[in-house]
Amino acid sequence: MQDLEADQALLAEAAQKAGEIALRHFRNAPQVWHKPDDAGPVTEADLEVDNFLRSFLTEARPDYGWLSEETEDDATRLHADRVFIVDPIDGTRSFIQGENSWSHSLAIADRGKVTVGHVFLPVKELDYSAVAGQGAFRNGSALQTSTRSKLSGADILATRPNMEAQNWRNLPQITRHHRPSLAYRLSLVAEGRFDAMLTLRDAWEWDIAAGSLIAAEAGAQVTDRKNVPLVFNRPDPASAGVIAANTALHQEIYKALR
Repeated sequence: MQDLEADQALLAEAAQKAGEIALRHFRNAPQVWHKPDDAGPVTEADLEVDNFLRSFLTEARPDYGWLSEETEDDATRLHADRVFIVDPIDGTRSFIQGENSWSHSLAIADRGKVTVGHVFLPVKELDYSAVAGQGAFRNGSALQTSTRSKLSGADILATRPNMEAQNWRNLPQITRHHRPSLAYRLSLVAEGRFDAMLTLRDAWEWDIAAGSLIAAEAGAQVTDRKNVPLVFNRPDPASAGVIAANTALHQEIYKALR
C-alpha cells in the first residue's frame, strides 16, 4: 500500500532541492536550446533539475515508473502501478525571460489517478501541495476554490486563442488572465484567486498532474475539454485540454464550449 504521507514528504524535499538548483541558473544567462518540431525551448537548468529529480526520486522509490518532459519516454512506466510525473521547470519561457511565475511540478499517480501532488514556485516562495482525500494547501494554509457559479463576469486563466469566438456557442463575457505555468494556473484556481482555468489544446501530463490534484482537493472539478475525467500514465501522455473550476462553473464552461 502506498504511504501517502511519506510520498508527500519526498516530493516536498525534492521540490525544495530542485528550486535551489534552478535558482543558481535563474537570471544568470543559462544556456538555451530549441527542441525539434517547434516543441519549445529547454535550458541547462531544466536538464540539471530533471537529472536530479530522476536520480533522487527513483532511488527513493525504485519500483515507481518515471515520466518527465525532459526525459526520453520509456514504455516500462506503463507496467508500474505507481509513476512519478514531473515537469522539472513548468514555464521555461518565463524562466528564460527572468520572470517569476515558473514552477516545479511533481506528482505521483497510482494506477491512473494522482495521489500526491506538489507545485513549487521558488522565486515567489509559493508551495502548493495535496494528498488525495486530505485537502490542498499553500504554504500550510488550506485552500478552497471560488464559489462563483455563473460564467458571465468570471475571472478565467486562459490564453488568448482559447477565448476566440469559434470555440464557443456564445462568447462569454469574462475577464481573461494568464500565467505561463499550467501547474500554477491550476493551483491559483485551487486557492480561489481565479474562478477557473481553461486550455483547449492538448495538455501534457507533466504540466497538469500535480496541479489537477491540488485543484480537485480544493473543491474543483477537473476534466478534459470533453468533460471526461483525467487519467494519467497513458501511452500517449496528454489530455484533450483541461477545464478546472468548482462544479457549477465547470459545467457552465463545458456547456458553453462548441
